[in-house]
Amino acid sequence: MEGKDTILRLCPTPPDWSVSWDALRRTSLGTLLLQMTGVPQNPAYHGEGDVLTHTKMVCEALAGLDQFRRLNERRRQEVFLAALLHDIGKIRRTRLEDGHWTSPHHAATGAAMARELLWLDCGWCGQPDRQAMRETVCILIRYHTLPPHAAYEADGVKRLLKAAANGALLPDFSIELLCLLAKADILGRICGDRAELLEAVELCEVTAEEYGCLTGPRPFPSRHTGYSYFSGKLELPDYELYDAAWGEAVLMCGLPGTGKDTWIASHCPGMPVVSLDAIRAELGISPTGPQKRAVDEARARAKVLLREKRPFVWNAANISADLRRGLVELFTAYRASVHIVYLETEWGEERRRNANRAAVVPEQAILRMLSKLTPPEGFEAHRVEWRCT
Repeated sequence: MEGKDTILRLCPTPPDWSVSWDALRRTSLGTLLLQMTGVPQNPAYHGEGDVLTHTKMVCEALAGLDQFRRLNERRRQEVFLAALLHDIGKIRRTRLEDGHWTSPHHAATGAAMARELLWLDCGWCGQPDRQAMRETVCILIRYHTLPPHAAYEADGVKRLLKAAANGALLPDFSIELLCLLAKADILGRICGDRAELLEAVELCEVTAEEYGCLTGPRPFPSRHTGYSYFSGKLELPDYELYDAAWGEAVLMCGLPGTGKDTWIASHCPGMPVVSLDAIRAELGISPTGPQKRAVDEARARAKVLLREKRPFVWNAANISADLRRGLVELFTAYRASVHIVYLETEWGEERRRNANRAAVVPEQAILRMLSKLTPPEGFEAHRVEWRCT
């Protein structure tokens, strides 16, 4: 593992604001830079050539923008790293379709790849400061294609508000910073519609300011109102919806060995716990085998508690957004408020704790989970909390 700040020291700085590509190739990013070489792009939108050529042009364009140079050092480092990694998802996603090169879902894939790199190679995990920096980079990558389209799409405003909600978890993230990355992305390409795209990003900034989410999360009248709007149960974000919740369901999230049991014992004493680990042990189900029987039993036990209107904890890894969405929908269908708690720890400590578990999860299985991990975003529930343990 290289020093945690090695990559950060290569962010452009005054007075020359230059990008040292030779030095970057000698870091853990070198392999990714090599893999981007030769990855094709549609010449109609990227006349400059392959992904690496585009990435270099984006980073150089970013370093030349006055808005970038006015940022504090930390935000400069975050948005520069995001620019450097914004299209790494194209390494895996690029394909020829109907005679044209395309890279569907490359932003989400790139965010996951960046998280894995920063977590394992740079050690940016288990410490609040580095966790926040890592996830700011990942969220910028995840949403970097949004600004040029947000003002014109039917659900563009809601998508902007959802992205902005992450500012409650990541104070450095904002739609304003995302638009800066989008401007550099556009300036770093050769295309016939550059002026129109830049105008669309400016319109996105105006829209975000109008809806109160340009520099931070939009304030809602209540948590229930915010969740109801984001989940599609409420059309107007300013209308305060009556909250009929009878109590809270706590949804745990985190890789094995992050201390979920310890956190529950400390913060939820006496609350019933629906634990997938406990159910697997009770039913003799391997943690690496088919899980349908264990999950069905867990959902059945949760429904009993929900019908009884008893606050409880659902304890499992819950690393994917789709899985969490299904559980949140189940809990809210019974009028429970949902509190998602995401835990992470340093990689070495996580492996030590896992080795001391009664049911050890193979390290390769944990690495596969890390590659699929998406920490919960601010819009996913009534309350979302991130903790380092």
